[in-house]
Amino acid sequence: MKPKLTVLFMITVFLLASCSSVPKRPAEVFEIQSMADTLIGMANKEADQGNYAEALDFLAEAWRLAVTTDRPALRIRVNLGRANALYALGRTAEAERIWRTAEIEANFNEEPMLASACRVFRVRSTLMSGTGKPEDVLALVQKELNVLKSDKLFYAMAWTVKGLSEKELGNFAEAEKSIMNALSIHEKERYLEQAAYDWYLIASIRSVAGNYQQALDALNRAIGFDRRAENTFGLAMDWAAMGEVFTKMGNDGAATMSWRRSAEIFRAMDNDSQGVHYSRAQEVESRIKPINRDETERPPRSRNREVAE
Repeated sequence: MKPKLTVLFMITVFLLASCSSVPKRPAEVFEIQSMADTLIGMANKEADQGNYAEALDFLAEAWRLAVTTDRPALRIRVNLGRANALYALGRTAEAERIWRTAEIEANFNEEPMLASACRVFRVRSTLMSGTGKPEDVLALVQKELNVLKSDKLFYAMAWTVKGLSEKELGNFAEAEKSIMNALSIHEKERYLEQAAYDWYLIASIRSVAGNYQQALDALNRAIGFDRRAENTFGLAMDWAAMGEVFTKMGNDGAATMSWRRSAEIFRAMDNDSQGVHYSRAQEVESRIKPINRDETERPPRSRNREVAE
């Protein structure tokens, strides 16, 4: 069932419970909150697999349900997801507005952990876009880590942002250690897509540090987790990164094979040539250098892969 159809089905099932003017019994309110939590989880799954528009569909309905129950923590969590998806789609101004609104609501309703999460997500976006200084991001995250300990996923996210900050500052050992802290949480809780992304980031850190073989080893771990999760988007990104590492190692043949594999996966995600994944496939293929036939047919020196800086 397509995401939008799934949402419509859920709306139909819960129509009377969520829209009736009759005062709701506690059990009915709990059912609505549970449904919103389910939608948030489904949205997170879609976002982890690069389907940000679909994630927003789920979150739109989750927001409606959150409003009907008027539960601040639920409203804030939905808005965090909305902001993250919008940022991933390049709608930075909207995401920034929602993060700040969510933080204000968290402070007003005395939800310090959620307010902290809002701040960390927001500074992560400035770090990734290059508008924030990594030393400032690192200082904020270090201050927020203890506040986020009560929520495993937010805590792991903070360690990830710390690792990204350390990477930008050239502190590669500390950067990898921070990402490993996030990885330990994701592996223990069986968040397979997140564990795959952790290994992807570790590969990036190792690649920037010049440890190319270790970067390929990390990408192989990322592929393993993404295969278990059937995370098509993650696999395409892993193979694209592998091509970058092989290029740094001077193995253009292996890089070409990796990029072609990435492009095949991206293209398989779309039904027509107008899709966003089809465009990603074309971008990956544009990296392939014109090399001779013998080189392209030579097998890779290893079955490893890599990550873009």
